[in-house]
Amino acid sequence: MNRIAQSIKNRLNLRPPQADSLNILAELTDKLTLKKHTPNPLSRGEHKSPLLGGDLGVGSFLQQELEKVKTSYPTCADFERNFPSLCFALATGVGKTRLMGAFIAYLYLSKGIKHYFVLAPNITIYNKLIEDFSNPNCPKYVFQCIGEFVHNQPRIITGDNYKEIRQTKKDFVSDIHINIFNISKINAETKGGKLPRVKRLSEYLGNSYFNYLSNLDDLVLLMDESHHYRADRGMQVINELNPILGLELTATPQIERSGGAIKFKNVVFEYSLAKAIQDGFVKEPAVATRKDFDPSQYSTDELDRIKLEDGIRIHEDTKVALDIYARDNKVKPVKPFVLVVAQDTTHAGKLKQLIISNAFFEGNYTDKVMEIHSNQSGEEKEENIEKLISLENPDNKIEIVIHVNMLKEGWDVTNLYTIIPLRTATSMTLREQTIGRGLRLPYGKRTCVDKVDKLIIVAHDKFQEIIDAANQPDSIIKRQNIIEIDPQEIIGQKEVITSTSNVEQKIDEEQL
Repeated sequence: MNRIAQSIKNRLNLRPPQADSLNILAELTDKLTLKKHTPNPLSRGEHKSPLLGGDLGVGSFLQQELEKVKTSYPTCADFERNFPSLCFALATGVGKTRLMGAFIAYLYLSKGIKHYFVLAPNITIYNKLIEDFSNPNCPKYVFQCIGEFVHNQPRIITGDNYKEIRQTKKDFVSDIHINIFNISKINAETKGGKLPRVKRLSEYLGNSYFNYLSNLDDLVLLMDESHHYRADRGMQVINELNPILGLELTATPQIERSGGAIKFKNVVFEYSLAKAIQDGFVKEPAVATRKDFDPSQYSTDELDRIKLEDGIRIHEDTKVALDIYARDNKVKPVKPFVLVVAQDTTHAGKLKQLIISNAFFEGNYTDKVMEIHSNQSGEEKEENIEKLISLENPDNKIEIVIHVNMLKEGWDVTNLYTIIPLRTATSMTLREQTIGRGLRLPYGKRTCVDKVDKLIIVAHDKFQEIIDAANQPDSIIKRQNIIEIDPQEIIGQKEVITSTSNVEQKIDEEQL
């Protein structure tokens, strides 16, 4: 095994799938040329990626590089870019961000590569990446224990601070530069044929951010949640950066089309959600339905109410289980919350009104619910984002989050324990992304306590569909994790009461 890769694996305490990915990168970067090349002119014109409606025109250089990869990893049939690009498909919760840190540390320490461009698909992931890459005090700092970066901390450059850095010459303080950019800006601004902002920076920076990046001789492109960058017009601009290497990370190495899912052709490593569940890296997903329940006997609104009520009863039961576990094991308390998936913004509003009414659990959740969707803006949106970010904080009172297709990815929390889907997910990718929000373990590993290690999805109206899926060998929900609940068994509010022995009471009294 590569000595530097082994050292990084040990220092970052990488999990087996992360370590396997790093080993593959080490192997392939020893084979690849890792230099800028002159792309085939047709690759930017007549020849397009298959996802853009044509064949990828790879010149002889790219073809030679591709053959080097295919020899060891035949699953990589095509780079699908104008530059060598490798996809690592790791399940949600396994640690893609930490793996990106390991990739950068390895390429710097073994190959001397100093410049990186990290792409985020949206503002949530963008902000998270900046924090995780720049703040050594952050619990998720990706370069923990990388001693070479203690006195040579990577300089984080964004579209927001590039001008200041260039003017004050701060960008040369560090030896290693990590550029982080939110690609949704490019995608939004290329609509209608506009020139994307990444090229307009020359208007107020002198030399544009784009030219700065494209002139770098050792630029490596890292694409977080890379399924966002397929067939996007903004990706055509990214191709022009002509990096020496692209590294793609995603939990869903496919894009959805009306005719079905299109799998990526450049995957060199895949670690599925089913495997992550089996290996114990994430919570065990379970499905709850009412015993002997016939959804056809209820209206849509009545079904919503029943699922909500049962979901909240499960939530209250989970709260007690988590409280007991924390007290018994003297670990940090975990405040669980519920994610409600609404059909649309109108539906979300109706659900919130139901929950805040005094008739719903005696008004106990009146001030503990929030809704978030794309129609919100201004102060309301900022306030809700702040609530989302701090959901793991015990001081945050929110216990129910209602969302409309907004929280599929890039939102990392460990205290989501109950999901109530009140609409049908349109694709397997969407279902896995929604479930993925609740799979992260609050204590970093399974505790062997069932309710602490389990995510429950309430699905009264999809029982047979779930049974059929659970019988498939690759199902993420196993037959034994289908729960038929009896409302009478969990009805009524529970609380934890701590009793002390006579000896403890006597000691307490003597200390007063």
